[in-house]
Order: sequence, then structure tokens, then C-alpha cells
Amino acid sequence: MPPADTRMTALDWSLLIALSILWGGSFLFGRIAVAEIPPLTLVLARVGLAAIALQIVLRAAGIVFAPRGGRWRDYLAMGALNNLIPFGLIFFGQIEIGAGLAAVINGMTPFWSALMARAAGAERLAMRKAVGVAIGFAGLAVTIGPAALEGLDAPLIAQLAVVGATISYGAASVFGRRFAGDPPLLTATGQLSGSTLLVLPLALIVDAPWRLAMPGAEVAGAVVALALLSTALAYILYFRVLSSAGATNVSLVTLLVPVSAIALGAVVLGETIEGRQLAGMALIAGGLLVIDGRVIEVAQRGKIGG
Repeated sequence: MPPADTRMTALDWSLLIALSILWGGSFLFGRIAVAEIPPLTLVLARVGLAAIALQIVLRAAGIVFAPRGGRWRDYLAMGALNNLIPFGLIFFGQIEIGAGLAAVINGMTPFWSALMARAAGAERLAMRKAVGVAIGFAGLAVTIGPAALEGLDAPLIAQLAVVGATISYGAASVFGRRFAGDPPLLTATGQLSGSTLLVLPLALIVDAPWRLAMPGAEVAGAVVALALLSTALAYILYFRVLSSAGATNVSLVTLLVPVSAIALGAVVLGETIEGRQLAGMALIAGGLLVIDGRVIEVAQRGKIGG
């Protein structure tokens, strides 16, 4: 069982920053890869290679991966909600939009998680969280901008696809509570294995990947990095911080991922992001800080102490 949330050490912060770069890099690698690889085939490559890598890690750690029938059903459901659906929608969206914008929209995930936890009766939506959710949705509206009122064009559909991914992630966060007593690395391996089984027939039927041209070296490198760095290694770091610092602290990575993705997109791909989208990111970050509550508590203590 993970410990209560504690003060983060310098090592925890270093790992959290590294995790934000790996997850921010997933938007960069995805943007490069979708230029030559269809979304479903890219999902298959990402989760399949990552599942193999984590199976190797489990074997090296002496952990036996032998889920029972009921657990396989859970892994398949979690794999669909946390991998297949969101990865597919994000890759589809990135055909039209850049890494930075996709990462900013992806920052909405905690807001959907809070709403779905309330809807499922798993968590009460306190006033502070309700205000944070409202600020977050205001940030999403600013990010997408007035294009939503002008009709459905390709960029708008792409942005809505990424919004759909965040909704799926939110549902996964509620569904995933059933794995609370399981070794986290085992859960990660199970969900990636489940999502591989789900996406394999879809990719074969829809994309017929054997007919695709061989990807170039840059795209192949992006796929390998996406699977091994932004998925397999990222999960290992995530669960390491989760075990040492707790769930609330590790959730702070959500504030850092868009910054990493915007920086990587600008440096590697020469992407630019509009001031309106930066303003939206600021609102989303503000909403997350309100939901988290620690900044407010520190300010209140300072006010009382003053």
C-alpha cells in the first residue's frame, strides 16, 4: 500500500522532472511518427514494445506474471481506457496539431478524473475541487479558442480528439482503483499486455500494416523512444515516485508535462504555440493547483502567521 503523501526529497523531484520530460517527449515522438505510421499501428508498436520491455523487467526482478481469468478482464478494460483509446485519439489528433498544443489539452485529465470520481460515488467533489475544475475548463475553452464556434474543421476535430483522450484517462483513473492492492509494476505490465491484445486485430484489419512502406530512420527511432522511454521507463519512474512520495505529489507531473512538450516541440520541430494557448495552459495549471490545495494551505498559513 503506498504511503501517505510526504515531503518530496531532491531525488523525488529529479525523478519527477525526468518523468515529465519522458511524458512530454511522448507528444514529440508521436508527432514525428504519425507522419508515416497510422494511429492504430502506432498504438500497437507503442504498447507492444513497452509490454515486452516490462515483461523482461518483471522476469529480471523475479516477479511472476500469471494473472487469473478475472484479472485478465480487468487488464483488458484498463488497457482500453488507459492505453488503446487515449493513445489512438492523441495520435489521430497529432496528425493535425503539434506536440505542445496536444500536451496542453492533455493537462485536462485530472479534471475529468475528479468529475468521474464524483459521478461514480468514489469521491466527494469539495468546493475547492469544483472551483479548480471550473478554472480548468475555462483554460480548455481559451486553449481551443473561438474555432469551436466556427464549425468543425480538421484542427478543431484534432483538438476534440485529444479532449476525448483525457476523458478516457479520467475514466481509467476511477477504474484503476481496483488495482490498489497489486504491485504497481505488475499492473502496468498487465494493462499494456491487455491493450496489445486489443489493438492487434484492430491494427491488422484497419491499417493492414504489412502494406505500409518501411518507416525512415527518424520515424523508427521515434517509435522505439515512444515505447521504451515514454512508456516502459516512464511507468517505472512513475511508480518509483508514487511509492516514495505518494499519489498527490506524483500528480504534480501534470503541471510539468506541457512545459516539457512545448519546449521539445519548439527545439526539435520548430513549433510555435500561440499566446492564447499559453494563457489556457496557465489557467489549467491554476485549476490543478486549486484542486491540489497545497498552495492555498501555504498561503493561508502565511496569512495567519503574518
